[in-house]
Amino acid sequence: MLHLEYVYWLMGAWLALCALYNLREWRWAMAAFWAVVGCAFLFGDAIKAAGAAHTRWPAQLMGLGVIALGLLAVSGTMQMPSSTEGERRDSAARLGNRLFLPALTIPFATVALVLALPHLSWRGVALVEASQATLVSLALACVIAALVAVYTTRAPATQALAEGRRLLDTLGCVALLPMVLATLGGVFAATGVGDAVAAIVGAVIPVDNRLACLVAFALGMVLFTMIMGNAFAAFPVMMAGIGLPLLVHRHGAAPAVLGSLGMLTGYCGTLLTPMAANFNIVPAVLLELRDQYAVIRAQWPTALVLLVVNVILMAMLVFR
Repeated sequence: MLHLEYVYWLMGAWLALCALYNLREWRWAMAAFWAVVGCAFLFGDAIKAAGAAHTRWPAQLMGLGVIALGLLAVSGTMQMPSSTEGERRDSAARLGNRLFLPALTIPFATVALVLALPHLSWRGVALVEASQATLVSLALACVIAALVAVYTTRAPATQALAEGRRLLDTLGCVALLPMVLATLGGVFAATGVGDAVAAIVGAVIPVDNRLACLVAFALGMVLFTMIMGNAFAAFPVMMAGIGLPLLVHRHGAAPAVLGSLGMLTGYCGTLLTPMAANFNIVPAVLLELRDQYAVIRAQWPTALVLLVVNVILMAMLVFR
């Protein structure tokens, strides 16, 4: 069976390789940064098992590692290598639209694997657990895309690893932002922020009106996503404050439909905020745009149209 743990180990091995690349090039801060993150992926299960056995020092040591990550991120010593403009132009002119093939491989391969893997087995054992099929499929799709990129560019596999490391170094600590923000959303939900949101909403809108609750949920997803920078962080807060108590339990909304369309609505906020740095600020840096907010300026009309469409879809589908 393909376990989700294998995906984490693969990520940990990749991050360890990135650390070795940087160590070989004397970039000590960058090497230390990816080494600590790699340890979290490689030893996460062991740390969790130790915590369950009431052994606290592995989690405490990882906590010190997280503090070290913060210090390294703000130290200004993490140098970010980049390829020259001439290299990028030559590569783009040679490959043309074939450059998009590896990127397009990821979503198409992920969908195909999600549909196929849960139905495949080996000697009576399912290849993947149904609840883990999406993430395992995404990981396999990324590996397939890397192979497609090597085949398309006719580059050696070592160059694929080196260029992947260079891109990761260019992103730097911003690459961890989605995980950090998703964790922050869980912390907010566990500390009662959702209850506070429910109290505020109950004082402002008529909670007996399901359309008013739905609009409050949609706008709350957008607003919290803009503040936190990621819909994953906003989702647990809004579901705990409005989605579950008001829409699901009070008005009988379908949880699956509400969750999927609610996340899609939150992504509208992602298009509007510089807090979503990995989506909106990093591309401007990588493309060397003069205006660091140029991506947001190009996206905001689409975000507003999608918000209206998502609210209409939720009104039509979640109460059926």
